[in-house]
Amino acid sequence: MKLRHSAIIILIALVSAAQTLCAAEPVDSTEFSRMPWVKQLIASRFNVNHPGINYPKFARFCVKVYNWGDRTFNSYDTAYVVGTGKNWKAMLRNYNWSTGNEMFFSTKSYLRIRSNPYSDIGLHLSFMAVSIGYTWNANAVFGGESSLRRSFNFNFVCGLFSAGINYSKASGGTKITHFGDYAQGRKLRYKFNDISQESLSGTLYYFFNHKKYSQGAAYTYSRYQLKSAGSWLSGISLSHQRIMMDFSSLPEEMLEHLPSLKRYYSFHYADYDILGGYGYNWVLKPRKWLINATALPSVGYKHSYESATDDKKDMFSANLRASFSVVYNYRSLFMSALGNFEGHFYFGKGYTFFNSIPSLSLVAGVRF
Repeated sequence: MKLRHSAIIILIALVSAAQTLCAAEPVDSTEFSRMPWVKQLIASRFNVNHPGINYPKFARFCVKVYNWGDRTFNSYDTAYVVGTGKNWKAMLRNYNWSTGNEMFFSTKSYLRIRSNPYSDIGLHLSFMAVSIGYTWNANAVFGGESSLRRSFNFNFVCGLFSAGINYSKASGGTKITHFGDYAQGRKLRYKFNDISQESLSGTLYYFFNHKKYSQGAAYTYSRYQLKSAGSWLSGISLSHQRIMMDFSSLPEEMLEHLPSLKRYYSFHYADYDILGGYGYNWVLKPRKWLINATALPSVGYKHSYESATDDKKDMFSANLRASFSVVYNYRSLFMSALGNFEGHFYFGKGYTFFNSIPSLSLVAGVRF
C-alpha cells in the first residue's frame, strides 16, 4: 500500500509540475519578445511552432526537422485518424511478464516449464516523442518470490512504421507444469531453478494502410482512431536467444517418464526473419473504446551457435508475435490493457522446442 500511495503522489506531483509550466500566464508581445527562447517556449505553453519564439540556429533546425518528420511520417486521413491536441502525457504503468518453455517429443510426450509472474510498476512523463520514467520491482516490494531477472522495452510508432526492441533475462523461479505422464492427471507444480534464459529481439515493419490505420492510437495514445480500420503489415525481425536447462537434479523416477530427455540442454541461436501480418482497430461507439488485435508471424534463417546442444548450424526459422490493446478514452484521461506475445520455434533432433514471453500491461494516464 505504501508503494501504491507513493506512486500516486509522485504521479500527481509530475502532472501538477507539468501543468504549471503549461498554464503559464499570457504575456504581452513586447515582454514576450524580450524573453530568452526557453522562457518563450514555456510562456507559449510549449507550442514549438509559435511564430514569436526566437530559437537559436540549432534549436530552430531541430524544430524544422521535427515538423518535416511529422508531415512525412504522421499524415492521416482525418476522417479516420486525428491528433489528440495535447503534447504531454503522464502515465502509471503496471508491467507483468513471464517466460515459457516447451519441448515436444511426440503428441503424448512433452515437457512444459513456466516461470513465476514478474511484475513492475512505473511512472512515466512524456512530452511529444521524449519520455522519462522510473520503475519499481513490484515482486521485491510486496514480498513475492524473488528471482534474478531484467527487462527492457523500447518502441517507436509513427504513421508509416513501427520499430521495437525487447530484452529480457531471467534465471530460476520456474515450475515444471507438465512432464510426460508423470503426474498421471494430477496438477503438477514442481519447483525448478536450474534454468537461465536471455532474449533480445528487434522488429521493424511498415503499415500499408497508414492513411486510415493508427497503431499509435492503440499503443502509445498519441492519436484518436475515429473509424474502424485495419492494415497489412510487413517488415523484418532479428532475435538472439540463449537458454540453458539442467535436468540432472530431477529424481530418476521423474526422468523415466520422458526417456528421450537429455540431462542438459543449451539453446543458443540467432534468427533473421521476414515478417508479415495484419492489424485492426475496432472503434466502439461513442468512440470512447478502441480495441486492437495484431498478428505477426515470421519465417527466415536460423543460425545455431557451437555452444548449442545440437550440431546443426543453419536451420529454418519460424516465429510468432501477437498483441492486443483495449483503450478507454474519457476527455483527457485514458486507461488501457495491453497484451504482447513473442514465441520462437527450434526444430531439434527428435523434438521441437518452443520458448515464449507473454506480457500484460495495465496503464492509466492523462494528456495535457
